[in-house]
Amino acid sequence: MDTSHALCYTTNRFCREEAFLADRDLRTNHQIRVREVRLIQDDGVQTIIPTIQALEKARAAGLDLVEVAPNAQPPVVKIMNYGKFKFENEKKLRDSKKKQKQIKLKEIRMQPHVDEHDISFKSKHIKDFLAEGNKVKVTIRFRGRQMAHTELGADVLRDILNRLDGEFVIDKPPSMEGRFMSMVLNPKPKKGAQPGGREEPEGAGAAVGTGAAGTASGATGDAAKREEP
Repeated sequence: MDTSHALCYTTNRFCREEAFLADRDLRTNHQIRVREVRLIQDDGVQTIIPTIQALEKARAAGLDLVEVAPNAQPPVVKIMNYGKFKFENEKKLRDSKKKQKQIKLKEIRMQPHVDEHDISFKSKHIKDFLAEGNKVKVTIRFRGRQMAHTELGADVLRDILNRLDGEFVIDKPPSMEGRFMSMVLNPKPKKGAQPGGREEPEGAGAAVGTGAAGTASGATGDAAKREEP
């Protein structure tokens, strides 16, 4: 019977299954209720022996007998300090999760009538969020009769993109959702990284001009219809 998958261990350590083993409770000592086991010793030697004999070896060493591959025939066991093994590998898992980059979605909201200071201030925040590796949703909120001039919102979004110096990729082009016009930006992929999306810093303005302006026209027409007496 092929047990190559179950026996992927090296002389003094487990193979890639190490992290997986730390994330689950393994049977130890008298919880192992089979007649015989395959014992992996510290020097890498593998022997099939009665379970009671393996338990005696573990007891003599002051350690635990741990079933590391229960589905193998016979099950694979190793003598170790199980508490220490679990603690160390849980720590490795926590450290690896800390190193994983978590992309967050940040949102910046504005009005279609915004002064130079405000748009400059918020554009800087957007650039900082992108530099940190976060996605950014930029939203323009229209109130009352402002819905008749949604092209002003498209102009604001276009102005913001021009201030970002191409350090972005458009994930979701500008579009209307009720009284809101929004777009979503991704950070520009770094050199050597796998591109996560279509990069078009030069065409960003055109994308806003086409998508936002077209949407603005439709929104303007709808708003005009709603405001007709």
